[in-house]
Amino acid sequence: MPAHKRQNTNEPKHENKHRLTRRGVLRIGGGLAATAAVGGGAAIVMSGGDNADAAPTPTATPTATATAAFAHPGMLHAYGELNRAKVRVAAKSQPWLAGWERLTANSHSQSTWRPNPRATIVRGGTGQNYATLYNDIHAAYQNALRWKIAGTKANGDTARDILNAWSATLTTVTGNADRFLAAGIYGYQFANAAELMRGYDGFDLARFQKMLIDVFYPLNNQFLTGHNDACITNYWANWDLCNMNSILAIGILCDDRAKYDQAVDYFKNGAGNGSIKNAVPFVYESQGLAQWQESGRDQGHTMMGIGQLGAFCEMAWSQGDDLYGYDDSRFMKAAQYVAKYNLGQEVTFTKYSWRSGQGAGKYNEQTVIAAQDRDQLRPVWDVLHYHYARRRRLSVPFITTMAEKVRAEGGGGQYGPNSGGYDQLGFGTLLYAK
Repeated sequence: MPAHKRQNTNEPKHENKHRLTRRGVLRIGGGLAATAAVGGGAAIVMSGGDNADAAPTPTATPTATATAAFAHPGMLHAYGELNRAKVRVAAKSQPWLAGWERLTANSHSQSTWRPNPRATIVRGGTGQNYATLYNDIHAAYQNALRWKIAGTKANGDTARDILNAWSATLTTVTGNADRFLAAGIYGYQFANAAELMRGYDGFDLARFQKMLIDVFYPLNNQFLTGHNDACITNYWANWDLCNMNSILAIGILCDDRAKYDQAVDYFKNGAGNGSIKNAVPFVYESQGLAQWQESGRDQGHTMMGIGQLGAFCEMAWSQGDDLYGYDDSRFMKAAQYVAKYNLGQEVTFTKYSWRSGQGAGKYNEQTVIAAQDRDQLRPVWDVLHYHYARRRRLSVPFITTMAEKVRAEGGGGQYGPNSGGYDQLGFGTLLYAK
């Protein structure tokens, strides 16, 4: 067993003292309630109205069950978030308006965008062309947001046409090991764009679902179950997390409970570095902080991981599952740790050791936290601030300060021209402000 797993003795006394779910919030949040049909007529309850800003009380109790129908829209953006953004932008209220202006200024959000689908996408090795895919995904997502919030049909049509073009064309995602990153990151982002377009006139949801299941899910599943034939600690947390996100999102989009449960179970019990106790190997309980698995690597990938796990928790929250608070809010402590260090303050660092390669692998260790990319800004903080500080009314000063530093958050195309600038869908200020 790797040394970093042996050293962690900070086991919680109880699983989750901050237990709260979206279904509980809907009951007490003060907003209007709407019942919507899902699939063949199963009903779900969605929060509505601008009063979705109301904060929950600590006594909220979950009402969701493991067999409940999936809520739609129910990934990064549920009905309440979308409706609140629509109301607040129309009223020209801040900070929603600033977030909206970031969206409408992005070249990817223009209704003049035209798709450029490919049958084969390559990430890693010879013939890379994956930039074509992530640019079109972000264009679909951003146009879908503009349609959802402003009701502009031209943007809705553009989002639909991008999604339809790719589902009619894409058959293969390949390359070297990086193909698993492509399948994970772009799988979950694609699914989120499609979720926003569910029910839109002319959108071929069934064909899009088939593309995700046939092209993306096999790679996602292969990675989590086999890790590209490497030893279990070889790959950093981000690799697991993006594939977990893709499986979770595909499960929601396709109303596939088995896939959704597979992703949630991996978060709780997985052997790789994406599971919560491996992604956050050391907890400093007295400080309210916890060390992130990639903190000794560099801060760019560390913040990417915070964004990946934040997306995972938010998608699960939209389905009534509180993973934000799982294991005594272990993720919150890690996000506080990463934010504190990236604000220029010092944090405790415990030696982190692991094995890389195949078989028993090669022993590696990190003895100091990495300063590389310490000043990098990514749009990953507002979703965490508004969850912990507003939904939960918890004190998360480092997360809050980082969110204020990045606000108003933009999205793909506004954080650099390379793939790292498209790792997050972004626009958290617009969608999560309360």
